[in-house]
Amino acid sequence: MKQTIGQSQFMDAFRGDRKDQFSYEARKALFDYLEEYEKDTDTEVELDVVALCCEYCEYENLDAFIKDYGEEYKTMDVVRDATTVIDIDGTAFIIQQF
Repeated sequence: MKQTIGQSQFMDAFRGDRKDQFSYEARKALFDYLEEYEKDTDTEVELDVVALCCEYCEYENLDAFIKDYGEEYKTMDVVRDATTVIDIDGTAFIIQQF
């Protein structure tokens, strides 16, 4: 049995232990990305908050990402070549961890 959820239910699913995993803006961007993915691939995505928290990570800026992944990622183009990037605003973004 599957249930279709909206953005509000998606946001609420991150309450409790995972409430600080993503900012409000990041959760909205991730929801939009997953909805677009479903539409583009005709594949349903199951809401599994723990799995999403393990698979994706939010960064405030490129410098924060470089601290985790290394100096070889000097530009966002290099990061985009390495993984999926979901833009949040002018500097913040989510990556699919690798």
